[in-house]
Amino acid sequence: MLSSMALRSAFKSTSVVLRECGVLSRLKGTCASLRLRHGAFTSVTTGPSHSNNETALTGIGSFTIQSVRNYARVVRKKKPVMKSQLSDLPPTMLKMEYAAVPLAQTYSEKLKLKTEQLIAKVQRDEADRSSTEVKVAILTSKIRNYQEHLHKHTKDKANKRWMLMAIDRRKKLLKHLRVTRYDAFEHVCQQLGITYTFPPEYYRHATRRWLAKKALCIKVFKEVQKQKLEQRKKIKQTPPPTLAEPARTAATGTQ
Repeated sequence: MLSSMALRSAFKSTSVVLRECGVLSRLKGTCASLRLRHGAFTSVTTGPSHSNNETALTGIGSFTIQSVRNYARVVRKKKPVMKSQLSDLPPTMLKMEYAAVPLAQTYSEKLKLKTEQLIAKVQRDEADRSSTEVKVAILTSKIRNYQEHLHKHTKDKANKRWMLMAIDRRKKLLKHLRVTRYDAFEHVCQQLGITYTFPPEYYRHATRRWLAKKALCIKVFKEVQKQKLEQRKKIKQTPPPTLAEPARTAATGTQ
């Protein structure tokens, strides 16, 4: 009695494990040892078993494994990776894990090193820290840092405002430098990689009425040009007057 009860409990526990795992489809096949919840091991003998006790104990002769449904997902476009301005710093200036040297380790320290590199390209002498060229170099480093930040965080309105303010300040400095010292202006633009564009003569607020009026004027101008072109074609297609007609008119006049 005890042995039969132990066998029944063992078969019940193995059927529960097989149902949870969904690994085997039938209680037939190769030898396998399954760990039970009570800590014991049961061995399933190889070869086909024709006893009806196994199906009676397990309740179901075979286990059906349901296939996983893989639904299609929307493919998200990856943003292009923007190259950082700090990537061209030489490795000798960066702090290694094994070297306890007071060199650049954090992002702010790397940004300071990059700013110093840009200043060294345009400063007049080693002690120059307040000239127009140095101010342009510092603003250029800040603007590029803002651009890298806004490339990742597009909805950061505060940093976008600070970036536009820095761009306006740099424009004024470059304009002043272009008027006073044109050679230094060319040198700064070449060393820092700045493309200077001339500002418009005047700024006009584009309203809906102004845009509609401009579109109408452009449309009328194109229609007038088409009419003039048709008139020119007609003039070219008409044959020139012959010389016999004026002679006849002169003869009739003399009579």
